[in-house]
Amino acid sequence: MDLTVLYRGPLASCDYDCPYCPFAKRRDSREQLRADRAALERFTAWAAAQTDDRLSVLFTPWGEGLVRSWYRKALTELSHLPHIRRVAIQTNLSCRTDWMADADPAKLALWCTYHPDQTPYDRFVAKCRDLMRREIRFSVGIVGFPAHLAEAHRLRADLPPHIYLWVNAPEGHEVSDAEAEAWTELDPLFPYSRRPHRSAGLPCRTGESVISVDGEGIVRRCHFVRAELGNLYDGSYRRALRPRACPLTACDCHIGYVHLETLPLYDVFAGGVLERIPASIPPAHSPVPPAPDLLRTQSGSRSGRLAST
Repeated sequence: MDLTVLYRGPLASCDYDCPYCPFAKRRDSREQLRADRAALERFTAWAAAQTDDRLSVLFTPWGEGLVRSWYRKALTELSHLPHIRRVAIQTNLSCRTDWMADADPAKLALWCTYHPDQTPYDRFVAKCRDLMRREIRFSVGIVGFPAHLAEAHRLRADLPPHIYLWVNAPEGHEVSDAEAEAWTELDPLFPYSRRPHRSAGLPCRTGESVISVDGEGIVRRCHFVRAELGNLYDGSYRRALRPRACPLTACDCHIGYVHLETLPLYDVFAGGVLERIPASIPPAHSPVPPAPDLLRTQSGSRSGRLAST
């Protein structure tokens, strides 16, 4: 089986205090951290044992994982396993980067978010340059608040052209046509993020070749559909894997709608779906999704996901 696994354990603490994030500056107790570590180690052992399958793994913690040693260890160990195609994580890149010297750069990848109000610009860029020196695959993104536009332009100018700079539409903010044009100049794929995508009844790879797993091993088709498919550790989820349509009205998170079969994003991100790296950087003003795939909510705001994902 060729399977993509999105893992999200109980970790919910973060070292940043972004105003739009419910987990900002949240601290997990020692008991919660121990539980998260045990859950991650259990998942890593499961992934290591699936030698008859081909796995791609993306860690999508609510909090910041790479400041915790067990996430760094899991990424390093999984990167060396022959049946692991890719192992990636969403991160604010606040962690040190020397641990990556022990990982396989051909397998490890990072999905990095730059938060201008949370970290010095030069520090973030220095870490990006260190990733390049280590030949680690990574993308860099920013949340498209109007106040972030100048910093985004600065970041684009300082990163080499082959590093993809993605922009996410901010939750709770209606992006005007003028703002969308400005963001699309930086990220030609921004139109996919601008508004939710209609998904009800449409075919999606989640639940067939993509699954979501929590710290208890409960398998769901994705992070946004609560129906359970079984448990990872007793193998019961395998019987439930099949082609299926999305039961939700709309999908407005990249880690969800990237798997919609009605969108061309598997071709756009061929070889880099997990780490959000396009096969090639498209030119500005690339064709956007057809109008029927886009949904404007009544309030004009976005819902159902954090702005940094």
